[in-house]
Amino acid sequence: MKKKYVIIVVGVLLLVAFDQLSKYIIVQNLNLGENIQIIKNFFYITSRRNNGAAWSILSGNMTIFYFITALAFILFYYLCRDVDFKNKKMYSIAFILLVAGTIGNFIDRLLFQEVVDFLDFYIFNYDFPVFNIADMCLVIGVFMFGYDVLKEEVLHGKTNR
Repeated sequence: MKKKYVIIVVGVLLLVAFDQLSKYIIVQNLNLGENIQIIKNFFYITSRRNNGAAWSILSGNMTIFYFITALAFILFYYLCRDVDFKNKKMYSIAFILLVAGTIGNFIDRLLFQEVVDFLDFYIFNYDFPVFNIADMCLVIGVFMFGYDVLKEEVLHGKTNR
């Protein structure tokens, strides 16, 4: 097996394990809706469930989420070819984060028809939607991937002039 595939598999497995373990700890130790104050008026651990996407968009439409996940895995298959930890570090790390985040939330949806969320932040008096480790992987991965793609476009645009 190529070294890049070992790095991808290990990275994804570690992130998915961390996501699933954190969700298991929440489910086992907190009642639904219960919270623990970590930093007053800023950060709480709150046990929530979401059968939709961010802000409960498409709530209860698991078929759509399964379809979107299948499309994501098809896309990941093609994106995997460009993973190169030596020359494309940001792209490669973003790829691992996107795959891990997708798998982490897919496991919840497949097993429970909902996602366990627990990271609860109040930012400038706004109660940000509660999220989880898989969501963090997805958001960070999307930003890193987008930044890398834009950076490459700018670099190639400058060299083509």
